[in-house]
Amino acid sequence: MTTTLTHRMLPHLGRYRVDLVLLLVALVWGGSYLSAKVLTEQASVSAVLALRFLVAALALLIVWVMRRERLPSRRALGVGVLLGVTQASILWLETQGVAFTSATNAGLIISLTIIVTPVLESVAARRWLPRPFFVAAVLAVIGVALLVSDNGFAQPNVGDLLILAAALVRSLHVTMMGHLTRGQSDSTITLTLLQALVGAVVFTTFDIHGLVTAISTFDLAAWIGVLYLGLACSVFAFLAQMWAIRRTSAARASLLMGTEPIWAVLVGVSLGSEALGFIGAVGAVLIIAGTFWGQRIEASHRLNVG
Repeated sequence: MTTTLTHRMLPHLGRYRVDLVLLLVALVWGGSYLSAKVLTEQASVSAVLALRFLVAALALLIVWVMRRERLPSRRALGVGVLLGVTQASILWLETQGVAFTSATNAGLIISLTIIVTPVLESVAARRWLPRPFFVAAVLAVIGVALLVSDNGFAQPNVGDLLILAAALVRSLHVTMMGHLTRGQSDSTITLTLLQALVGAVVFTTFDIHGLVTAISTFDLAAWIGVLYLGLACSVFAFLAQMWAIRRTSAARASLLMGTEPIWAVLVGVSLGSEALGFIGAVGAVLIIAGTFWGQRIEASHRLNVG
């Protein structure tokens, strides 16, 4: 009986492990806003992103060599470059967008990824998720709206359009990653290294002067921020995200990573001396409720359809 119970629990434990990894990715990325904000006050967006990807690429290259990974196949090379382009686009759009809009607008608009991703995945698979899933997704978005609108919703501007574009590209990126890597034998480390190399080349080429200036002027605190963005937010998060998405659906991953605004606010409150009022707290509760409700609906749906 104990053996039977153990076998029944193993799939659930595996699923929760994937969920935990994706939540940790959301936590790490939530903390990236404060680091990026501080760094972009000292250097250009492209220079900061170049340093982030260069650090990530170097760390991944060391891991790749130590693990004696094989050279990527032609298919893996194409997938890695394609995902690298979309990942670089997301980060550029997000960072530039935040520079032109309010944090309230940015947090709300980027959360649209939660809804767009399952729509894209359903269209690609020609199989719609149950309606309650979208209700849960909308509930989470409403929660984000309350969370980030604690101080009022600002008028839309060019920055809002950039963040909207980032949300759309992020949804496309997550969906593509799931469909292009799930069931394939391509090394996760190799694919992540290729993405980092693409970002490093793109942003270094775009602003090499700003990169040199940043390297020569950054102090210890700034370099700690760069290492956080490069190692935690890029190396760990990219590897963990790809590992997890290979073991779940893009829609489920998007819901879990959609908790990123919660972690961003918690980091802002604890480290950035920002205030969270009653409305924001209600929003956080709605996000958590919508996310976990959506998880259960999506997991049940996947089991039913086989």
